[in-house]
Amino acid sequence: MTVLDPLASFPPECLHGVVTIGHFDGAHLGHAALLRAARALSERLGGGSPVVAVTFEPHARAVLRPDLPAPAPLTPLPDRLQALRAIGADHAVAIAPTRELLGLSSGEFFNRVLVAGLAARGIVEGPDFCFGKNRSGTMATLCQLCRAGGIELVEVNPVILDGAPVSSTRIRAALESGDVTAAARFLGRPYRLRGSVVQGDRRGRTLGFPTANLECSTLVPAPGVYAASAILPDGSNLPSAVHVGPLPTFGVPGLRVEATLVGFQGAIYGQPLALEFLSRLRDPARFPNREALVEQLRLDVVRARAAWEANHG
Repeated sequence: MTVLDPLASFPPECLHGVVTIGHFDGAHLGHAALLRAARALSERLGGGSPVVAVTFEPHARAVLRPDLPAPAPLTPLPDRLQALRAIGADHAVAIAPTRELLGLSSGEFFNRVLVAGLAARGIVEGPDFCFGKNRSGTMATLCQLCRAGGIELVEVNPVILDGAPVSSTRIRAALESGDVTAAARFLGRPYRLRGSVVQGDRRGRTLGFPTANLECSTLVPAPGVYAASAILPDGSNLPSAVHVGPLPTFGVPGLRVEATLVGFQGAIYGQPLALEFLSRLRDPARFPNREALVEQLRLDVVRARAAWEANHG
């Protein structure tokens, strides 16, 4: 996946369009509202202007404060670009937040990226949009620059759910508390965790419930057992019961993601796997013996299959 130099040339198909810029982590309902407004502006301008979403990779914080841990992303870049296209962008591109870019004043950023780089006809942003060195440019700044440059500007209000704006921060908090249902409402789709299948302890196989152990680089929900849809490397979709967290019955600490793929036979070590979280089934638990654990695993699989069937019915 190509990450562009923001001060070089953008692809020609991205020029003369309606542009929205942001990190867009999660590509959630608030981002979808921006893209709907961008589409409406494109049609008002004559319909020939592409809708272009510009995101950053990595997060600017990784460049400005490499000494501080950045928050775990909700979406890896390929999924983010795909999701932005799915919710309304004609083109989604990633630019590198280089020190040169981050050192530009708000006026320089506007002229070099939006005018010279993208030749934007229209710009769509939310009220909290900031740009330029030290985030000195605000929507008021952008309004002045657009007016002077003859560029249409649309400000889009946040999407409010449960009395507060939808945001990546709220989605992250929901996942960290294990509320994958709330996260799905804010995203407009189930939260997807993608990773590579690695070899585990093969303990599940001895219990009659072989698992795929996932190594992930994005945010993992809170410890618990979840119903999920598993998307296999060939694109097929299966119900899955996913255990996240330590294995207290076996005294195994640490964060593990183990997915029981219902009805799957075979090995997929080293291959990609995606899990779309549908609901939380239960908290982690320590079981007194093997029989009690196996009985609970059977129940987890039954409930996971029911959740999957309800979602795919």
